[in-house]
Amino acid sequence: MKILLNKSLPKWIVLLIDQLIMSWSFALSFFIIKQFHFEEIMRGHFLVYIGLFGLVSLITFYTMRIHTGLIRYSSIYDIYRIFTAVLIASLSYGALIGLWVAPVHGIDSVNIYLVLLISFFVSSTLLTLVRMGAKALFLFFKRGAPGERERVLIYGANGYSILLKQALETSGTGRFHIAGFLDENSNKVDKNIHQIRVYHIDDIERLQQKLRVDKVMVFADDLKSDNQKLFVERCVELGVKVLTVPPTEQWMSGQLSMNQIKDLRIEDLLQRPPIVIENDRISSDLRGKRVLVTGGAGSIGSEIVRQVMSYGPELLIVCDQAESPLHELQLEMEEQYPDSKMAIFIGDITNSTRMYSMFKEYTPDVVYHAAAYKHVPMMENNPCEAVLTNILGTRTLADLSLTFDVEKFVMISTDKAVNPTNVMGTSKRIAEIYIQSLNNLNHGKVNGNKHPYKQVMQTKFITTRFGNVLGSNGSVIPRFRQQIERGGPVTVTHPDITRYFMTIPEAVQLVLEAGTMGNGGEIFIFDMGEPVKIVDLARKMIKLAGLIPDVDIPVTFTGLRPGEKLFEELLNEEELTIPTHHSKIKISKVRNYRYDDVVTDIDELMQLNKTKDELMVVRKMKQIVPEYISKNSRFEELDLQVN
Repeated sequence: MKILLNKSLPKWIVLLIDQLIMSWSFALSFFIIKQFHFEEIMRGHFLVYIGLFGLVSLITFYTMRIHTGLIRYSSIYDIYRIFTAVLIASLSYGALIGLWVAPVHGIDSVNIYLVLLISFFVSSTLLTLVRMGAKALFLFFKRGAPGERERVLIYGANGYSILLKQALETSGTGRFHIAGFLDENSNKVDKNIHQIRVYHIDDIERLQQKLRVDKVMVFADDLKSDNQKLFVERCVELGVKVLTVPPTEQWMSGQLSMNQIKDLRIEDLLQRPPIVIENDRISSDLRGKRVLVTGGAGSIGSEIVRQVMSYGPELLIVCDQAESPLHELQLEMEEQYPDSKMAIFIGDITNSTRMYSMFKEYTPDVVYHAAAYKHVPMMENNPCEAVLTNILGTRTLADLSLTFDVEKFVMISTDKAVNPTNVMGTSKRIAEIYIQSLNNLNHGKVNGNKHPYKQVMQTKFITTRFGNVLGSNGSVIPRFRQQIERGGPVTVTHPDITRYFMTIPEAVQLVLEAGTMGNGGEIFIFDMGEPVKIVDLARKMIKLAGLIPDVDIPVTFTGLRPGEKLFEELLNEEELTIPTHHSKIKISKVRNYRYDDVVTDIDELMQLNKTKDELMVVRKMKQIVPEYISKNSRFEELDLQVN
């Protein structure tokens, strides 16, 4: 049966069946008009009439290619084409009889136009019924018994939902049985659409029992609405699995693939309404420019590469140490943007000689600096490496940007730089301080360079600061997902710990937008929404997997890690913010530092770093950033010492 269902009838057989129906309908109509007087019919040139009609019908159907469509996927458009073909065949035949056969050959033994009128309705009806019957039969065998399929409800009772229902019915898998639509519009509730009942979304708990519903399908775009999110979260609490369907424009031109229907992910629930950015401003800033992205193989860096490439830069330079991820990114960009130019540069940002050769060879106009060490516990155990990469690496790139007259230098910072409690956050804060001090510099020398900078600074130094991004390498969500797949336990450091979250594309959009509006010296902070309690996140992810927290998968608390704090901040208490033209972006007003003082402090820090005396290195970091108070760390003893 499966083999038969996957095969389709040869086109010539479909054409033959159509012509048999057309000829039979014409003959029946002829007999009706002649009141079934067969002797009179045969003496009245019946064979001439039906032979000529069959020829006209065959030519019309073949020319319009009525036989080439798959009957199992017949639609309203196919029915319209059938009616059109029958009408054209009837009119053409009527004209042929009236203008040539009857007057020239003297054959006029029947009211042929009345025959054609009856035949039109009979044949078009039969052709439609045959196709609808074949489609229904195919779906019946393909679906199997309703009890063998997953019973699902479709969220929404609109045109898109109907398209989804039809796509599922014709998908050929028979995986789903559509038990109903869900909507909150009282004008639609308790009505039938396409023979499927519409229920109110508030009845989901009752429907779960009454209809034995396994899952609910929602369009991915709907998850950006607060009302839809509340409904979906209620489904999660009830244990009803939620499936997401991509926007219709991604599959309307073809069939909906079952691979496009995904289980709801926690990232879907954490998304916010889409951010509107000024693409024209970004385009004018980047089109035709030479753009450098450091850390281009990382989560943020690779997304910057993807988005910048869409604005048509003259050249995109991607710098990182990670060979394999760089190779994968290069292949992706070559496939998506075959006519664009991209240079892959493998190098360590702390290697000034290597970085100098990159700037000299490519002379970038814009730099997006995303290269950094970011994992708090790891940097707490390796503070000297954090200093080298996050501070010295940033300084090296910033100095080279001045030397080579880069227009804009945009640094990616973190919320952990605000009132830092760990080495990583402090290293990023010192990098911020250096970037800002450069922007305030009128003239001077950097690292012994005898060529003084211009009185008017060429390069605009801009900092962007935001929190955690969803799905980034090593972040909490992929870790929880792996723990759930292994059967648990899911480990959370503290029951009260919270974090801000933002999607990677959303964060990068705001980075690009901030880069266009920056005049130099600003620290742009992003609206991260409401903080999320990590333990709630863990339990919700367990429920999304169809499991029960603390029953199927235990949730355990391991204690705060070195340098970790309960609540992240985006602003220092003493800082003020001013709005920008974008509601999601604000400017932090922070203390200004003299360039000479900053350079002296960083030079001393680098000398200490060479000794590998971690306590001395961190002590110096605390002097540079007095608000740095260690938490749950071996460096807490330094805060107790009297300076």
